[in-house]
Amino acid sequence: MTQIIVLPHVELCPEGVVIEAQPGRSLCDTLLEHGIEIEHACEKSCACTTCHVVVREGFDVLDPAEETEEDLLDKAWGLEPTSRLSCQTIVKGESLVVEIPRYTINMAKEGHKK
Repeated sequence: MTQIIVLPHVELCPEGVVIEAQPGRSLCDTLLEHGIEIEHACEKSCACTTCHVVVREGFDVLDPAEETEEDLLDKAWGLEPTSRLSCQTIVKGESLVVEIPRYTINMAKEGHKK
């Protein structure tokens, strides 16, 4: 198993969390399986940016983003050099530290907390 540290996010995991992830699974699926309700408006098909994360540690061990992901990331709120779409980021054997940005670009988000 691979350790993933999720930094605190005011709505999704206020205290932050450390989870054990199965290598070979997407980061988005891993977060969802551990109760972190990250948005994924396109149902993880690499067609939006709502599952955008910033990889604070471990970015260099991930496979590079493909062109489609890179193009979408250009539209993500709070883009950083280590930004990835969690639906396209496959967990490997190395630990990761990830931050879920405070905001996302999703005009149709239902159940939004104000």
